[in-house]
Amino acid sequence: MQEFFEFGLGGRVLYKAGLAHELGQVVEDIGAKRVFVVADKGVIAAGLLSTVLAGLEGSAEVVGVLDDVPPNSSVRVVMEGAQAVREAKADVLIAIGGGSPIDTAKGIRIVATMGGDILDYEGYNVLTERLMPLIAVPTTAGTGSEVTSIAVILNEDEHRKIIYSSRYIYPDLAVLDPELTLTMPPRLTAATGMDALSHAIETFVSTDNNPFSDSLALAAIDLIGTHLRDAVNDGTNLEARGHMLIAACMAGIACSNSFFGVIHAISHAVGAMFPVHHGTLNALVMPYGMQFNSVVAPERYVRIAHAMGVNAGGRSDEEVITDGINAVRTLAVDCGLPTRLRDVDVPESALPELAALSVVEPAIFNNPRVATEEELLDLLREMW
Repeated sequence: MQEFFEFGLGGRVLYKAGLAHELGQVVEDIGAKRVFVVADKGVIAAGLLSTVLAGLEGSAEVVGVLDDVPPNSSVRVVMEGAQAVREAKADVLIAIGGGSPIDTAKGIRIVATMGGDILDYEGYNVLTERLMPLIAVPTTAGTGSEVTSIAVILNEDEHRKIIYSSRYIYPDLAVLDPELTLTMPPRLTAATGMDALSHAIETFVSTDNNPFSDSLALAAIDLIGTHLRDAVNDGTNLEARGHMLIAACMAGIACSNSFFGVIHAISHAVGAMFPVHHGTLNALVMPYGMQFNSVVAPERYVRIAHAMGVNAGGRSDEEVITDGINAVRTLAVDCGLPTRLRDVDVPESALPELAALSVVEPAIFNNPRVATEEELLDLLREMW
């Protein structure tokens, strides 16, 4: 056991099917009156924004809505949103959607509270004060951003994703309503679910792991391995949807404390250069990253395999690890996700630049195996 570790928890987590209809009471409980909502076009098209706004009627005034958040949170949208929040004199933010709207809202509240430019606050523990209240309402079961101290924002000018990490970034409240995930199409259900799995797996093998995050990560792996196929194959299965929403939240808490590794380093690099969904990339990269790391943390990958339902059966650790990696790959294939970079239109000519970006990506700093640019290029060639 480690001689020292730190484990942080953010705001409250509320779970209940249909909870979005009671959001007005939730806002009243924190004493807010002027609500600014951050969402995206998918949330609006699915009718989820209307559900949330109806739940606020009679309890708070909606003074603004930012509804054009891109698939990857961007510096430009954060700055535009912060100006709109200030002009509206909002006293609480509500983010509705997946990781992009929630991360965008996290960035907005930084600038709306502290001023300046979002680029001024890049890095770890740069923030110095509490931020304006944020309620996160996830409509996907993937990022866990509703409970993390991390925001990832795309710098479009430099084609790189910026990581912001601080205890002040945690949302004040996460509202988990599985009914809001019922409209997710199968492909998005699969991609977001595999995103949550990547969070759990990477944090379990992180150099910054600890007993608390370990327990959450293993439980999340078990839930995802058990319920993701059902959620993908029958989107109306509220039980499977609920288990996936809880698993994503658990994995989010774990990764907020133990952080990422080579899988996210590569997916962040690819996602900054090419318009590929983050969860889809993590699903694609995951088996290769697991194989790369398994040589330095075999006992951890044996436990991951067990959580994925692999039975040891008297076989060697190496065989169990291989079966665990294959179980992850098979889950992605069963859910209809791609397994090669060429399948998501990443050209082979881009691989050297992606390796150079990946090796300096902050997500790689907690990877259990130190990776060189040459090794990452070899890994990228394997997955191409």
